[in-house]
Amino acid sequence: MVRLEPFLLVNFKTYLEATGKRAVDLSKKIEAVGRNSGVKVGVAPQFCDIERVAAGVDIPVFAQHIDSVTPGANTGHVLAESVKAAGADGTLVNHSERPLQLLDIDKSVQLARQTGLTSVVCAGTARLAAAVALSEPDMVAIEPPELIGTGRAVSKENPEIVTESVKRVRSVNPSVSILCGAGISTGEDVYAALKLGTNGILVASGVVKAAKPEEVLASFCEAVLRGK
Repeated sequence: MVRLEPFLLVNFKTYLEATGKRAVDLSKKIEAVGRNSGVKVGVAPQFCDIERVAAGVDIPVFAQHIDSVTPGANTGHVLAESVKAAGADGTLVNHSERPLQLLDIDKSVQLARQTGLTSVVCAGTARLAAAVALSEPDMVAIEPPELIGTGRAVSKENPEIVTESVKRVRSVNPSVSILCGAGISTGEDVYAALKLGTNGILVASGVVKAAKPEEVLASFCEAVLRGK
């Protein structure tokens, strides 16, 4: 996998502002900001939008989830192979809004690796972050669920969980990239996250639901460059 550091990944969730054609339009704005700043950026659209987004931009496109199943009789599940075929470059795993058991996290990471997908495993606690790092994903995203979508950044509200997560993750997997998420909404939030030892951010509503998402993301990229 290509190492992405620092990396800003925007999760579109199921917001109408990033659904269908609007997913492509937003992805193009995000791509332009990344190109102009030189900062690596990526997007995680809904499953139905992966193919059109991947065809419209030249930045990493992530699925929001894959199931820990192999091809066969698994109605309603999402194959790693299917999101890869649609054009995805990677996938989120164990987002707090799509949680998995540890065994399924490990299986999903292995399936992602076998399929050529970059894996970003989310964890809400330092203990879980260290546990999932043992599966050797490409990235671990620290995201306390109680702060997601609040506009109160974990990097400021609870910096201790970030530093403790970084410490624990590095003790078991020194090579994994670490992202910081939950409540990130300003460039200062991003700068604080990087100073705590992370390699980038995972953000959603702070960009997607902003009146001018490209301006918000540009401020994030400025913070990344300042924090290098």
